[in-house]
Amino acid sequence: MVAGHVAVWKNAPFIRFLLPLMTGILLQWHLQFAVHFAWYTVGFSVVILFLSFFLSQFRRFQLSSVSGIAVTGIFLAVGSLLAWYKDMRHDPDWLGRHYKPTDFVTAVLKEPLVEKENSYKVFAAATSIAESKQEIRVRGRIVIYFKKDATLSSLDFGSQIIFRNTLQRITNAGNPGGFDYERYCLFQDVTHQVYLKPGEFVVLKEKKSTIFEKILFPIRRKILSILRRYIRSEREQGLAEALLIGYKDDLDKNLVQSYTNTGVVHVIAISGLHLGLIYWLLVQMFRPFNHKRVLKWFVPLIIISSLWLFSLIAGGQPSVLRSAVMFTCIVLAKSFSRKTSIYNSLAFSAFLLLCINPYWLWDVGFQLSYAALLSIVIFMRPIYNWFYIKNKALDLIWKLSAVSISAQLLTTPFSIYHFHQFPNYFVLTNIVAVPLSSAIVLGELFLCGFSVIPSVATISGKILTWLIWVMNSYIERIESLPYSLWDGMQINITQAALLIVVVIGFAHWLMGKQKNGVWVGAIGSFFFVSLRSISFYRSEQQHKFIVYNIPKHRAIDVINGRDYFFISDSDLLVDDFVRSFYLKPSRVLNRVHSSRQLLNSLWQGNFLQFGTKRILLVDHDLEIESCSSKISIDVLVISKTPKLHLLQLSKTFNIRQVVFDGSVSPRKIKYWINDCALLRIPYHNVNEKGAFVIKLN
Repeated sequence: MVAGHVAVWKNAPFIRFLLPLMTGILLQWHLQFAVHFAWYTVGFSVVILFLSFFLSQFRRFQLSSVSGIAVTGIFLAVGSLLAWYKDMRHDPDWLGRHYKPTDFVTAVLKEPLVEKENSYKVFAAATSIAESKQEIRVRGRIVIYFKKDATLSSLDFGSQIIFRNTLQRITNAGNPGGFDYERYCLFQDVTHQVYLKPGEFVVLKEKKSTIFEKILFPIRRKILSILRRYIRSEREQGLAEALLIGYKDDLDKNLVQSYTNTGVVHVIAISGLHLGLIYWLLVQMFRPFNHKRVLKWFVPLIIISSLWLFSLIAGGQPSVLRSAVMFTCIVLAKSFSRKTSIYNSLAFSAFLLLCINPYWLWDVGFQLSYAALLSIVIFMRPIYNWFYIKNKALDLIWKLSAVSISAQLLTTPFSIYHFHQFPNYFVLTNIVAVPLSSAIVLGELFLCGFSVIPSVATISGKILTWLIWVMNSYIERIESLPYSLWDGMQINITQAALLIVVVIGFAHWLMGKQKNGVWVGAIGSFFFVSLRSISFYRSEQQHKFIVYNIPKHRAIDVINGRDYFFISDSDLLVDDFVRSFYLKPSRVLNRVHSSRQLLNSLWQGNFLQFGTKRILLVDHDLEIESCSSKISIDVLVISKTPKLHLLQLSKTFNIRQVVFDGSVSPRKIKYWINDCALLRIPYHNVNEKGAFVIKLN
């Protein structure tokens, strides 16, 4: 087994480059080094390598470790440089460096408008800002929300608009455990957003678009129109669009959740599965030309071009770009009649993608796809060899099961870390969903190819609609089974890394019969269980009061140990999506469960009393009774729009902190902030500062 590992290391040299490159990217993002340190490291390492060439061969061998350190230093520095220069905030022409609220902004729409519930959303590139007669060229992407209006029909990708509405910096909601939306946008060079109504912008006559946009968007639009014409059911139509070209704006949210809960959401994302099908189709189509020398280089060129064209039409997502790079390597290797190491191909594709965009290292799809492929390469064959089945149909089912089981081994730590859940019946769903989704993708390609024949397209559309309905129904049926989902799992990045160590250790023992693998797995398990036990103990001892930042809503959690009581608006109680997005991450992070008993034990009228902490919640007009001495209030939470005068309230209560929740109007907050300033009372506005969290012990 050790010899095999050495062989893998030697046959996959890009692993040696990839690891320091990733380390450099991570160090730069978290520590924010000055860029000149990375350049000094490159220069110093290059000098060492250059000087080593003047040494004798024996002396060079003796100092080989120094050369290795120098090479590692170069790729560490390269990773750091990639992360630094990719950060839009370091660009001297970045929009945020020059913009003032009084400026006019010129922006180019970079995609067709996407319809939302109350608006249209589009990503745009800011090209210039102007105040009076001075114009400054800028760079940076923004999100524009247009109020729905009939006049927007003239807007499309390439349209240029000018507006003066104030750009708002994109920030996080600031809720515990919440999604880091600000970082997500920054990784796409998006830092600002604006909401525009009719009359608040001017559309210029000239359009600006690249040749690729002029080709790809019409093709993408044509494919969508074909799918929408022949696949009539909305749920099936939305899934068909996502399966073929990765268009997810029409996907049913509940259906996506079902696919996520059953462990097959990967079939929706454009990935190696889809590109592999297209690669297989192209290989079959050009098989008759394989023996013709005239077409020796023409066929690979057509195959590679087709793969990359599909990748760009599908939106250029990391998963599909990774697959395109990998299949390009395979096609070129076959053209040169050389076999490449799969580990080297994976390392090379990851290296190349991170050079293109180092921030893909944080992309969940990027992480899961590489973990799944690596896991399949390592574990699939040993798992498949557990059983020998003569029947070909049963053997095929077992092979699909082996692929699903092997892929799950290394992806499980990543899935639990990001999604806090584990699909218990993933084998059952993958056995059906993977081959069925493959057949559907092939059917959609057939539909688009023969859409010029209406009768054939109509029949194909009906068959595809039925197949997608079968797959959706099966997934939802599996989801409804008892214990289909192990939910609410919370692990930190250290525990996720320990889980990977456990998997690798025991796999090393089972596959290679190496006893040291048992020790690695056992030690990893010990530390994992120890950290989990400590985290559960801390959860039992926690006492918190959390006011969440949910726009136009009141949302408060009172946490006592692993129990919580929720105080909210009535409409928030029936909005599962909002509660799942804003509140569930915090409850998973704190490992708490709902308990109505806290209401009676801690809450009395408008007051929450826990130990020495006293909290007053005001959400309606409050009648204040005079008393001989002031009552101490640790936190005053103002909700909705009560008639409240803090100056008058301060005569009865000694208020130490004021909190405005998400349901309070900005106009009222400005009025109360003035009172806080006069009374010298600190205040916390969740709309600006994120959730308010106070420990009650």
